Amino acid sequence: MSDIIQLLPDHVANQIAAGEVVQRPASVVKELLENAIDAGATEIKLLIKDAGKTLVQVIDNGKGMSTTDARLSFERHATSKIRTAEDLFNLSTKGFRGEALASIAAIAHVEVKTKQSDQELGTHIKIEGSTIQNQDVVSTPTGTSIAVKNLFFNIPARRNFLKSNSVELRHIKDEFYRVALTHPSIAFDFYNNDSEILNLKNSNLRQRIVAVFGKKINEKLVPIQEHTDIVSINGFVSKPEFAKKKRGEQFFFVNNRFIKNGYLHHAVLNAFNQLIPSGHHPSYFLYLDVPPNTIDINIHPTKTEIKFDNEQALYAILRSTIKHSLGQYNVAPVLDFNRDDTLDVPYSFKDKSSVSTPKIKVNPSFNPFENEAKNTSFQKPKTAQWESLYTETDTDFKPKQPEIQPDVFTHQLFDNSESEFKSKTLQIHKKYILSVIKSGVVYINQNLAHQRILYEELLTKMTLEDTSSQQLLFPLTLAFNKEDITLLKEIQPDLESVGFQFAAIKNDTIVLDGIPVNVKQNNLQGLFEELFEDIKNEIPDSSFSQLDTIAKSLAKSLAIKNGTKLDNKEQEEILEKLFSCKEPNQSPFGRKTFITLSSEEIQLKFDN
Repeated sequence: MSDIIQLLPDHVANQIAAGEVVQRPASVVKELLENAIDAGATEIKLLIKDAGKTLVQVIDNGKGMSTTDARLSFERHATSKIRTAEDLFNLSTKGFRGEALASIAAIAHVEVKTKQSDQELGTHIKIEGSTIQNQDVVSTPTGTSIAVKNLFFNIPARRNFLKSNSVELRHIKDEFYRVALTHPSIAFDFYNNDSEILNLKNSNLRQRIVAVFGKKINEKLVPIQEHTDIVSINGFVSKPEFAKKKRGEQFFFVNNRFIKNGYLHHAVLNAFNQLIPSGHHPSYFLYLDVPPNTIDINIHPTKTEIKFDNEQALYAILRSTIKHSLGQYNVAPVLDFNRDDTLDVPYSFKDKSSVSTPKIKVNPSFNPFENEAKNTSFQKPKTAQWESLYTETDTDFKPKQPEIQPDVFTHQLFDNSESEFKSKTLQIHKKYILSVIKSGVVYINQNLAHQRILYEELLTKMTLEDTSSQQLLFPLTLAFNKEDITLLKEIQPDLESVGFQFAAIKNDTIVLDGIPVNVKQNNLQGLFEELFEDIKNEIPDSSFSQLDTIAKSLAKSLAIKNGTKLDNKEQEEILEKLFSCKEPNQSPFGRKTFITLSSEEIQLKFDN
């Protein structure tokens, strides 16, 4: 047989490598921002158009590149960060593998302008699909500007898989926030379609968090600080009363690199044990510094996963540090052995070595009833008054023997009220509704069934008809981060169609003066947080799917929870409304709303 293995052309190999490095425009943003930081920039500007599909440009004031380096930077495995394999285990920079720029250049039009401080003129390079089209000298400021245009221009199938602009923009913001939170000393500017999104000045860590997530978050933060030989921990966690139902604002950074680690996340949750309700999650911004030779960051293409040498020790230190900090700030009770005794209430006898026992004087002849006894004449009590109470007593009274009735055994095994037997339904364990049907019985999950009912009602209101609102006596103000406020503005018309009325929407707060009839005022904060998280996770592609996601999220939040006691009327209402739905057999999320047991199946249980 003839040989069938052959070497791939460079442009094909680069496109394959690009598939691992560049999944979407946010991947390009991450790589370019990290390169600017590695270049020592103190000011970085990010410009995007059409959510990065048309343009992603990063301009920095770093040290720049020479002409040779500028050209070599687009070759595969060309890097200034490592020389030997051992260097992989002692990294302190962001990029190191030398694949990012080569991969980006393989699937986009790239234009680079760069100049070092000791040069009068810089270098200008244009690349299309890994091929250098032009290279010349140019007058440009010190630093580097890289513009990536028309992403996936030569791979239409990959471009078609990109999501809507709003979704891709959210992914870009996520990457931008991770980099900006890691380097508060660097100033960042972020523009989308020539409109400023964020302008972050040089600041400290707390100021950077507030600048990104809004002023309201400042009051929620508890500082965390610990230094050991294994790890140094700095950052903030939120106070327990501000825990959310959904994950969000949770960041781990190791050696100034954003990571995801379920084991360390569990350590944080463990520190909040019994301080937050079940199912709630605290926010945290935690920065861990460990020796570079104790971690391996080259185990994942996006470098968001890290392998630690001593995870168990890190877990214990992180957990105890957070618990201690929560106690120090009077969030949780704690034994404080470094208490400042100057805050104690002064006590004048605390320094005296002995205290004399007080003397007690007793008057043995004291009688508190002495005067009362002198003024009272003791006479024989008259019996007429109390004897008259018994004048009608029958002296020949004989108690009757009780009649003993024979035991009567009935066929009723359980003491059920008559009204319960007349009801069409029966609630079981405050979770299921049981109803008899011709062929047997049906068990309905009250939570999932109510989700289906609300979901179809909400979709009808949002697409076909208007709904009424209940006006609030006093407008209600809710606080969210800037990302959620931006998302709220996108879905505002849909929320208004189901009954929400917005008096104002500001940078980090919203003011409501009307809410849907079936929404409780004290549940609004959690309801909106769940809604925002669901929309982010669903990643809708069109306006219809976004409507669908909103309806699903609201139905899930507003549905009757398992554990809620329902009276007969409420049980029957759920039964009737469920089987009036278009798709009664499934919840909005595809779970069964009810199961049926035929008479034959029930009989088999007794026969086996």
